[in-house]
Amino acid sequence: MKNVNRLILAALLTFISLTTGIIGFRLIEHLSWVNAFYMTVTTIATVGFGEVHPFSEAGRIFVSFFILYNLLVTAYLISVLTTFLFDGELRKLFKMYRIDQEIKRFSGHIIVCGFGRNGRRAYQELRANGARVVVIEQDEALMKSLTDGQTGEDFDGNGTAGGAIFTVCGDATSDLVLQQAGIARASALITSLPKDADNVFVALSARALNPRLKIIARASYKTSESKLISAGADAVVMPDEIGGSHMAKLVVRPEVIRFLDLISGLTADQLRLEELSVKLMRRDLHGQSIRELDVRERTGATIIGLRHADGTFTVSPPAAYVPIDGDVLLVLGSEQQIESLETQFRHIG
Repeated sequence: MKNVNRLILAALLTFISLTTGIIGFRLIEHLSWVNAFYMTVTTIATVGFGEVHPFSEAGRIFVSFFILYNLLVTAYLISVLTTFLFDGELRKLFKMYRIDQEIKRFSGHIIVCGFGRNGRRAYQELRANGARVVVIEQDEALMKSLTDGQTGEDFDGNGTAGGAIFTVCGDATSDLVLQQAGIARASALITSLPKDADNVFVALSARALNPRLKIIARASYKTSESKLISAGADAVVMPDEIGGSHMAKLVVRPEVIRFLDLISGLTADQLRLEELSVKLMRRDLHGQSIRELDVRERTGATIIGLRHADGTFTVSPPAAYVPIDGDVLLVLGSEQQIESLETQFRHIG
């Protein structure tokens, strides 16, 4: 962006130079508009053509200062153009344009505002689950440092890559930047900016731009939670509070925490907790009870909970219960067991 601003400044200085020259020759030497333009261009280009007619003393003084000014402008313009040609700035601009055009075709994607520790972790988790993500980050240097050596691909913390990283560089509190990220077509937004006030503003703006959007916000202080909810956030996460609670439970209930770490993927031998919506199940399985579905026998995974259509939860639902449209089964298993569940139970097409 800095180099783009330099290019804009160089273009502006060139325009000012042309305008000054044309008006100067017109007023001082009373040249026609065509001759004034001709003399201005030949003076700026320093090609050495002669004068249209002998200049007056005032005209020669004007040309002398005009040449000195244009030597500086020309030198600056050449330096900027050289940067664009030899430092890859044109390639970067083209890449930014291509990414912007790609984002315009996105629908149902997730926007992550802020690429600090929390935002980066959220991004990695979303990408690991196959979600399409657009990152809004103000610090261009941060994004460049993370993608250097990654050939413009996803940074996942392990040196591996998984496709282009779609970034909008700018202030997430700006409506224009949110619109650039496709806020109107997004399904969810995670705002993890360092300041709670900024997260409140993002939630407020995002809710106004897309009333159907699911908004998850980060907060540093408990007092900010109610403000974020009022601004339109669906849920508020406080990493510091969660971290302190986690450390305390490692002392009093270590095995419970170890099990939760397995589910959340924080250990090598991780488990996976997956949702299975009844609406997305194969049609021939509708109307069957949990016993008849026999998830454990067929896949090895276990149904540990049920979210009913009315929003209530049941832990270890009874085997005789028949899930209905709107219900969501919570299933726990290994990666292979969940893949088997997806293959056998989820409707395809």
